[in-house]
Amino acid sequence: MRILGINALFHDPAAALVIDGRTVAAAEEERFSRRKHGKRPLPFSAWELPEQAASWCLKRAGLRPQDLDAVTYSFDPALARPAEDMGLDDPWDHLRLTYAREAPGFLKTALPGLDPGLVRFVPHHMAHAASSAFAAPDAQNSSVLVLDGRGERASHLAARRVGDRLEALHAQDLPHSLGLVYEELTEHLGFLRSCDEFKVMALASHGRPRMRAELRRHVYPTGDGGFRATGVPWHELCAPRGPDEPWTQDHADVAASAQGVLEETLLDLVRWLHGRTHDRVLTLAGGVALNCVANSRIAREGPFSRVWVQPAAGDAGTALGGALLLSAVEGDQPEAMAGADLGREWSDAELGAWLKTAAVPFERPPDIAATVARALADNGIVAWFQGRSEYGPRALGHRSLLAHPGHAGNLERLNDVKGREQFRPVAPMVLADRAAGLFDGPLPSPYMLFVHDVAPAWRDRIPAVVHVDGTARIQTVDPDREPLVARMLGEFERLTGLPVVVNTSLNTAGRPMVDDPRDALECFGSSPVDLLAIGPYAIRRGDLFGTDSRSDDAGGPR
Repeated sequence: MRILGINALFHDPAAALVIDGRTVAAAEEERFSRRKHGKRPLPFSAWELPEQAASWCLKRAGLRPQDLDAVTYSFDPALARPAEDMGLDDPWDHLRLTYAREAPGFLKTALPGLDPGLVRFVPHHMAHAASSAFAAPDAQNSSVLVLDGRGERASHLAARRVGDRLEALHAQDLPHSLGLVYEELTEHLGFLRSCDEFKVMALASHGRPRMRAELRRHVYPTGDGGFRATGVPWHELCAPRGPDEPWTQDHADVAASAQGVLEETLLDLVRWLHGRTHDRVLTLAGGVALNCVANSRIAREGPFSRVWVQPAAGDAGTALGGALLLSAVEGDQPEAMAGADLGREWSDAELGAWLKTAAVPFERPPDIAATVARALADNGIVAWFQGRSEYGPRALGHRSLLAHPGHAGNLERLNDVKGREQFRPVAPMVLADRAAGLFDGPLPSPYMLFVHDVAPAWRDRIPAVVHVDGTARIQTVDPDREPLVARMLGEFERLTGLPVVVNTSLNTAGRPMVDDPRDALECFGSSPVDLLAIGPYAIRRGDLFGTDSRSDDAGGPR
């Protein structure tokens, strides 16, 4: 079957195409519209669809809307209840339900030729669960845990995959929601709600969990596979922070306390689920599954032998999950994801044409991986644009900013380049067969969704990637899957003795990750980056502007 999956209702609108159980394409609308997260999660924007992402998915496969066998929409309005009946303060939520019910008609308009009768509503959390359980490798018999802000009437789902069947075991009804509690804290700390929750996780490392006892009165597991999470008096715990105000130790301490209580609650849910299923493998999805600190604790202290996290764990992933779920129901055998590189790509000839049109000086070196390794060894910052773009929020070696990990100042330097807070860490990428010698944690870790303790002998050698708590959120690189990245890492180690390169997303604060060549050129032109490696081509800042990111004229350190 040819199934197009759509996520649209809350945030991170996205589309995914599954053909005969195989994921052919998946992309988030933000990469096309250049609006972070695609839209704000407001009832008034619930009608907006991932029109460009959906059209591209079809184009990738050479299909027209009328060629589809089904379209899934990852929210089922028939399961929803009025917000006030669920204890939620959201007086315009009824607009969401109206827009969801009318989604088939909206999709017909967005994709001319589509039969609206082909649109199938998929329960939100079942779509999340399928995105993980069916996409994970070697997970035919596995448990799955979903946690986010909210779905139709719940905020959590515990389920089990047996073969190609997905069975729901337990759900936590709203208003209790670990995701919504974390969103509330994000807003209280002066960050953008439903957007900046990862900043709270990073800030937590700077704090002490001294408010944990108070938080446990409001957030705690109930021992039956559910939890309580609502009504936290954040104003009593610390003063709110304005968006442009500096953070204080109290802010870091409340973040650390909330992070600790979240982890404790998740561990209880995981243990309950294992007690029901006795599976070896656990897969995770939902926005809460992007909390890599909690994921690592689940892997370390939980009862499952292996934990796999969907790289597009947030709502964008439900586009894929809805399509995979219906594919399985209709008799197709879902195939595991080979990687997160499911988005757009351009041929070498197409990239060369872009550069000629832009009239920028460029070269085609014999080996772009070796050229980049030399630039990094010279302490340059490199914009790396290669292959298909990633599905999900992590840069995984296709749309990345790279730097030398051996200079502590490169953390501040990269945060300045990206225009973001200095407490934010950057990540190391390392060859999979070298990782165990430097990092202690779940391996392999190809999607950067766990944190690892950095071996003491390496902390002073790669200081740029070591967080304040001695950890790093690593990405392991399989040479069979990523030969170009692996070759660059090998050459960098030959030049420097370091098997690690700094990897952070190719974007600036408040902007989506770079996706197409125009985005790459705009980001390179507006940021103090020394080299743009775009396909086999190299553009040097010195050739374009007569300066580099390390010169005083460019505003960076020498």
